[in-house]
Amino acid sequence: MKVKTILVSQPEPKMENSPYSRLIEKEKVKVDFRPFIHVEGVDAKEVRQQKIDLKNYTAIILTSRNAVDHFFRIADEMRFKVPDSMKYFCQSEAVAYYLQKYVVYRKRKIYVGKMNFPDLVALFKKYKDEKFLLPSSDVLKPVVPETLDKLGIDWTRGIFYKTVISDLSDLRDVYYDVLVFFSPSGIESLLKNFPDFEQNDTRIAVFGNSTVDAATDAGLRIDIKAPTPATPSMTMALQKYITDANKK
Repeated sequence: MKVKTILVSQPEPKMENSPYSRLIEKEKVKVDFRPFIHVEGVDAKEVRQQKIDLKNYTAIILTSRNAVDHFFRIADEMRFKVPDSMKYFCQSEAVAYYLQKYVVYRKRKIYVGKMNFPDLVALFKKYKDEKFLLPSSDVLKPVVPETLDKLGIDWTRGIFYKTVISDLSDLRDVYYDVLVFFSPSGIESLLKNFPDFEQNDTRIAVFGNSTVDAATDAGLRIDIKAPTPATPSMTMALQKYITDANKK
């Protein structure tokens, strides 16, 4: 069956010439964006209940832009002036770059990994005497605590924000040829919003092994998968599938 409509379970990219724009132009398909999950911050009182006092830490571990936003939000709510001596360990260059929203980059001690969390291990070993705080969501990839525990460093996890299922009730009678998912939470949102969901001819596209597992466990048929050696990005996987499907 041909593909004419796609729903991506994420916010629309802010960049003008995104890979999705090129996909739309080349394949003449309609692509809509709708976050199936969203983030809500917890308040300072809830953070204090976790026995977290920001002045006790000398280093912050930042795994995402959400972590950056909510760390500084909580610091503001607690009226804690983040000292210039604070060290920041950022999982990727994108996170480190985003940190400039809150700090003067060149004046701070910022350490950057390549992309994946274990890439930070050498840096953690080098600064093993710091007291680390990990501001995180209530949903955390197991690799993060496993890596930190294995190193034996002094670290504390603080839940500063939560992943919440979005209300998608307005989509009940709207049908798409392809649904695109990037996380197990997205799959969970689909099933919570539409417990009677029947896949039928709807194609399911998934990114990452954990999303593949969640879709499989939910009994969904996976038609498009990324990353693969041939299609390292979701848009490339969609492009390949659509080109083949629409030829028939």
